[in-house]
Amino acid sequence: SISRLLYLLQQETSSTELRTECAVVLGSLAMGTENNVKSLLDCHIITALLQGLLSPDLKFIEACLRCLRTIFISPVTPEDLLYTDATVISHLMALLSRSRYTQEYICQIFSHCCKGPDHQTILFNHGAVQNIAHLLVSTSYKVQMQALKCFSVLAFENPQVSMTLVNVSVDGELLPQIFVKMLQRDKPIEMQLTSAKCLTSMCRAGAIRTDDSCIVLKTLPCLVRMCSKERLLEERVEGAETLAYLIETDVELQRTASITDHLIVMLADYFKYPSSVSAITDIKRLDHDLKHAHELRQAAFKLYASLGANDEDIRKKIIETENMMDRIVNGLSESSIKVRLAAVRCLHSLSRSVQQLRTSFQDHAVWKPLMKVLQNAPNEILVVASSTLCNLLLEFSPSKEPILESGAIELLCSLTQSENLALRVNGIWALMNMAFQAEQKIKSDILRGLSTEQLFQLLSDSDVNVLMKTLGLLRNLLSTRPHIDHIMSTHGKQIMQAVTLILEGEHNIEVKEQTLCILANIADGTTAKELIMTNDDILQKIKYYMSHSNAKLQLAAMFCISNLIWNEEEGSQERQDKLRDMGIVDILHKLSQSADPNLCDK
Repeated sequence: SISRLLYLLQQETSSTELRTECAVVLGSLAMGTENNVKSLLDCHIITALLQGLLSPDLKFIEACLRCLRTIFISPVTPEDLLYTDATVISHLMALLSRSRYTQEYICQIFSHCCKGPDHQTILFNHGAVQNIAHLLVSTSYKVQMQALKCFSVLAFENPQVSMTLVNVSVDGELLPQIFVKMLQRDKPIEMQLTSAKCLTSMCRAGAIRTDDSCIVLKTLPCLVRMCSKERLLEERVEGAETLAYLIETDVELQRTASITDHLIVMLADYFKYPSSVSAITDIKRLDHDLKHAHELRQAAFKLYASLGANDEDIRKKIIETENMMDRIVNGLSESSIKVRLAAVRCLHSLSRSVQQLRTSFQDHAVWKPLMKVLQNAPNEILVVASSTLCNLLLEFSPSKEPILESGAIELLCSLTQSENLALRVNGIWALMNMAFQAEQKIKSDILRGLSTEQLFQLLSDSDVNVLMKTLGLLRNLLSTRPHIDHIMSTHGKQIMQAVTLILEGEHNIEVKEQTLCILANIADGTTAKELIMTNDDILQKIKYYMSHSNAKLQLAAMFCISNLIWNEEEGSQERQDKLRDMGIVDILHKLSQSADPNLCDK
């Protein structure tokens, strides 16, 4: 029957009434099950309907658009079908002026089919902003709403669109002002939420300042209102997620949000779904609660993570909210990957606090579930979880010991071999934190776990961050004399090779400075010194950097020298003679006349 209807729809000889009826019936079929939509797609209904849009008859065009709208909002329809023929978008833009129905359906099609920057760019280049803006003041609520949704998806994470929207005006009023009017409490919730999303995207793209009153006094309070118990569960999810995105990178907005309407306490309620079964007589309601329960938890974790991203007092308030740490720990082992990711993000945000690392994190043994999350998790979770582990491994964190005992070294060494840059950085960073003021056994275990090949691999990594953290690790390994001597007796040859490699390479000042500091540490060893003194190539490099144009490098090179020549150490006389013969004293004379007081003193 579908193919017969499609045949009649496409017959130029059929009457317009008949063709319109066919489009209406096909539209009704499309409203049925997903299998209906699949069958319609298999019969190439989209091509037939798009062809129908070329008809001169408005009623027929509207019926085709309504059917297209129904098909495109189905999850089984690939969005890309809208973009296969470039003329389609231009034609749809042209049809926007025909009637309020063409406006409503076309905007709805656009907002459903705009997924990601490529689609945004196509619609933007076809004049979407100019063509849709005036619909925001339409007399039809449905048209206004669909136009608003279009802007909310066009502007999301898109600076080009956002920067354009700020300067567009309709009837003498700028779009941000129109959006603010739509935020008011007397407007329908859907309208308030969607306009708040538009303003949020524009703010995050830098098109509106974070201290602009339309953000601080309008958008932020509106989104906090959306988190309250009065709202439907899906509205609370959307409100919290949008607010989390709005305040994510701005500490002032985080502070404002944290003291608006008791938000921190209000979010605790997000964890109470589904409510106790006895209280629910309505099975449908239970089903609805269950469906939204994990979305609510995910949204609350995300918003807590944003709220606590920078401010110590806010973190303290979050952690003191009822059972918060238990909730995060439970979140880490939930079946839903989205909830797990949001819980890890929340934990990461709170782990930036020295105070909390020493108290709550310790009391709840957070490291246990965290280590479990790190076993075979997908990359996006691994990146945040390993960042959190970096914080738990700082020297003042009481979790450091038990984490070591639970196989962390092996795990982190394997992260340093990842294809994913963020994971390599976090793996080496965590090892660097672990090695700081650690006992010799831990240092040896790290070196064993990494292997010399891997160390060289990391030192020749194309990313400067990986290189700096690896040098930081070496510097932490080579601290305190007995450790320096021990490590240099087992790995001296390779470490000296690595140092040479970097001092000869094309690297920035910070990298070279860090490398010279490692040399200064080696020079501080008792037996390790000899590895420098017997290596003329390295001695020439130290001499070269003493006369370098950059004062930081000169200072670092002088540290190496001063550690080699202490009078009270054995063999100091021979070392001094050798350095004197190399002309080091002449350079020191010159430097004592330097205008830089630090160089002069040294």
